Amino acid sequence: MITTHVLDTAAGTPAVGMSVVLAVHKGSDWVRVAAGHTDEQGRLNSLSGEGVMGPGVYRLTFDTGTYHRDVESFFPEVQVIFKLGDAREHVHVPLLVSPFGYTTYRGT
Repeated sequence: MITTHVLDTAAGTPAVGMSVVLAVHKGSDWVRVAAGHTDEQGRLNSLSGEGVMGPGVYRLTFDTGTYHRDVESFFPEVQVIFKLGDAREHVHVPLLVSPFGYTTYRGT
């Protein structure tokens, strides 16, 4: 299972309604697996797609440009690429975002 949580560090609030796309690396291409929007707590708990996630390299793309549409923003999107080694593990990838910076880490 792959989940995420986005917090807006500039506003000090969850990043509500941010679009997130999950893709898997296949050969030289990225194949879309799932997509969604963060909820009122900034969480997205439904990124596992239709079926079991296998080991591989995955990419989360966060649409920070649309989220920050009312303020000047340096990053139109944030991409986080990570490796899933075991299909049974839960991978949580939080994102801390502001108009001019971001931080991510492997969460629990």
